[in-house]
Parts: sequence; C-alpha cells; structure tokens
Amino acid sequence: MNPLKAGDTAPEFTLPDQDGEDISLSDFQGQRVLIYFYPKAMTPGCTVQACGLRDNMDELKKLGVDILGISTDKPEKLSRFVERDLLNFTLLSDEEHQVCELFGVWGEKTFMGKTYDGIHRISFLVGTDGKIEKVFDDFKTNNHHEIVLNYLNGKG
Repeated sequence: MNPLKAGDTAPEFTLPDQDGEDISLSDFQGQRVLIYFYPKAMTPGCTVQACGLRDNMDELKKLGVDILGISTDKPEKLSRFVERDLLNFTLLSDEEHQVCELFGVWGEKTFMGKTYDGIHRISFLVGTDGKIEKVFDDFKTNNHHEIVLNYLNGKG
C-alpha cells in the first residue's frame, strides 16, 4: 500500500453512485472535494464516520467542500446506507477496487487474527487545482469530521 501524498495530482475516475448514476471527479473541477475511503457500508465504524460528516455538512459546504465516500459496496447497498442514515452526500461504488488502488488505499489488513486485502480508512482533500491538498490518515471514525474541520479552519 502506497497512498497518494499531498501535492500529487488526484487521478481522474468515474464510478456509479448510490443511485447507479456515473459520477466523475471532473464533475467537481474547480471545487474542493473530500474523498474518503471506508471499508464497508452500514457497519458500526463506517456509520459513525458517515454520520459525523453528515451532521457537519452545512459547515463543510460553507467552507466550499463537497464529499465523496468510496467503498467496494454495490450501489444497492449504498442506497440503503444513504436512506437508513439520511446521508446528505454522495457515496460511490468501487466494486473492483480500481479507484482504491489508484489512490493507494487498497492493501493488506489484519482483523481479529485474519489477514485479507481491503480498504484502508484514509481520506484525501482534493484542492481546486485537482491536486491532493491534504491526506487524513490519523483519525478515529468518531473524530474524522473534527480533524477535517480543524484543518479547514486553520487549526489542524
């Protein structure tokens, strides 16, 4: 695993969203976008992380930031996640984990004694110039939104 770093150009991609509509990073050209990778929709940790972002979406929007959440879940599951937790941002389905690999977040993980390949919980703030402005890789699911907001407000 070798995640992209600040200053790297964010790779262009197109993935289906929770409604099956194709969404491209270029759709957000000239805007700041927080792309966050999470392991699995509707699990406890990923729900806490998503709801933290949901509850702070107004402030993130005021700071000019859109959010794209990416996992390997199918669009149908993402749709249920959005409906169940009233998520107010876009979730993208990367079933073949190609975008995860482009961003360098796909790799070996260990959980409860098992080793497997999966998504590492990392997020990237893409600046208005299309370059990675900041990489967030040191947070917990319940403070991810605070770490991001602190950075955006100049405190991080």
